[in-house]
Amino acid sequence: MNLTNYRIGDILTGTVTGVQPYGVFVLLDDQVQGLIHISECTSGYVDDLNKVVHLGDQVQVMVLDIDEYSQKLSLSLRTLANEPTSTMPAHKKFFWTNQHLTAGYRAIAEVKDDWISEALSFFD
Repeated sequence: MNLTNYRIGDILTGTVTGVQPYGVFVLLDDQVQGLIHISECTSGYVDDLNKVVHLGDQVQVMVLDIDEYSQKLSLSLRTLANEPTSTMPAHKKFFWTNQHLTAGYRAIAEVKDDWISEALSFFD
């Protein structure tokens, strides 16, 4: 097996050779196979990978990691998908103060003398 032909960030086409509950195995050439972890298949929750890919599918993947010690490639479908990065709805801003209050903050210069007097009173 020769992993020197591959680089992190490469975009490759491979064939799905196995689907397991934890991920999808993809054959990239005659000898090199990589794994797409379930978290890298799509954005959001995946309850069944068989709904995402099927055996024999041609898929385009990106190389995320190359483990030369174990001779394994980590691949991703999610990085190449044109889908939102979050399935959470956007939330409204919540203000802890009343936005309609007309009294703003006072400049530090206006209250500085009071703060100093108050702090010095602790030493009396």
